[in-house]
Amino acid sequence: MGKINLAITGCMGRMGQQLIKSATKDESIKLVALTENKLMKKKIFGIKPELNNEKSLGKANVIIDFTIPKCTFEVLKIATKLKKKVVIGTTGFTKKEEELIKMFSRKIPILKAGNMSLGINLLMYLTEIASSSLSNNYLSKVFEVHHKHKKDYPSGTALMLGKGIATGKNKDFYKMMGKKYLNKKKFPYGNKINFNSIRKGEIIGEHEVTFSSGKEIITLNHEAFDRALYSEGAITAAKWLKNKKPGLYSMRSLLNFK
Repeated sequence: MGKINLAITGCMGRMGQQLIKSATKDESIKLVALTENKLMKKKIFGIKPELNNEKSLGKANVIIDFTIPKCTFEVLKIATKLKKKVVIGTTGFTKKEEELIKMFSRKIPILKAGNMSLGINLLMYLTEIASSSLSNNYLSKVFEVHHKHKKDYPSGTALMLGKGIATGKNKDFYKMMGKKYLNKKKFPYGNKINFNSIRKGEIIGEHEVTFSSGKEIITLNHEAFDRALYSEGAITAAKWLKNKKPGLYSMRSLLNFK
């Protein structure tokens, strides 16, 4: 199997830099393009960062995007025109934007995940099982902690877990979404799924789902210690996506969770 020509968008961001480190260590990956939202003079691993355009992204087979929604759609428009495959790790999309991504996936292969970690995707799977197994007497909520630089909340992963709860109940997640708290020491259960996000220090990521009947509490959690967990997952996703047909895929597709 030949090498994958890879482009990384948002190359100066925290995940962008981590992706570059992981990509350059993988012998099956050839890093051919880096993009940023402003022109830069210095080269990174011999590559001069460029703006998102057909020239820069046209060099790649697969594009990995961990940026912001506005940039992601800029990338998707170019990728669709050039018939490129895209791995999306960006979070913070609205329901309307999620539907728009589905439309793009009819023309190109897209793997989108709020979190690229094997452990988190297993946690989501277990969350669905727990939600499906427990009666409606059990209320649920989602707690997450990230570094102080993260702007969106709840995190994409927290929303993934919320969707896992809704899926387990065969309900529409957006109708089940409750209140979104920021930096609260405590937050309540509700008839809908409440979220609490903590932003502090340089914490990579902690996520917790709890179910309570009032008589017992069931807790599922995951803690990440190294950002390479996400970048290596994204590189694995890029390799998996290489030979896929147009469609919207997830890490669960890759991991073959039922």
